[in-house]
Amino acid sequence: MQAKVDQLVKFAVPEEIVSPHFCERLPKSFPVHLNKGGKGLMCSPEQGPTLFTAHLPEVLDWLHKQEKPKALEEEPCEVPVLLFDKEMSTESLLFHYDGTPASARLIHHFVELFQDNIKDSRATIISPSFIPKSKQREEQEIIQLITNSTSETSFIKFNFTRIGDFWSYAVKHRCTLLVTTKNYQSDLAKVLFHFYKGGMWYDRLSFYLSF
Repeated sequence: MQAKVDQLVKFAVPEEIVSPHFCERLPKSFPVHLNKGGKGLMCSPEQGPTLFTAHLPEVLDWLHKQEKPKALEEEPCEVPVLLFDKEMSTESLLFHYDGTPASARLIHHFVELFQDNIKDSRATIISPSFIPKSKQREEQEIIQLITNSTSETSFIKFNFTRIGDFWSYAVKHRCTLLVTTKNYQSDLAKVLFHFYKGGMWYDRLSFYLSF
């Protein structure tokens, strides 16, 4: 069985390990709620789900029972997905901005959804070394948005081209939440599938994936 709330949702992970949340703005207690084993929140039940969450070890254990990690390589659902391991924490955020409309949109939506949870967070934004002039204003707006929403913000230019580069940076610098687009969902599945429970694994790192 797959988790289906409406026809727009395509998330091929067993329904029993996925929790839908119906909140336009997550309460400040959201990380504690997840870490205590809490399931879906119904802040605005009259609307569709705004977030799916799943315990990463359960997802990866399930994936490892498959021949290949195909489930996260399928066409991603339109609802954001948060995968968390030992604990969900917004202590240290890593934002992946790549200059695309999807990247800017997902960061705006993340900040709106988590605004009550990231006021004390440290944030790092990684952006390509070259951004076209047409995107420079948008880039500055993203930086300002995150700066205004968190307690500390750093901005770095790296020509990362693979999701594995962001994952390695997040592990090395002990980030607790990587925010990136679902365009990288398939590659992320392969990275997680390969490194799960290995020497480089960092169990405080969560992943927020959206369009």
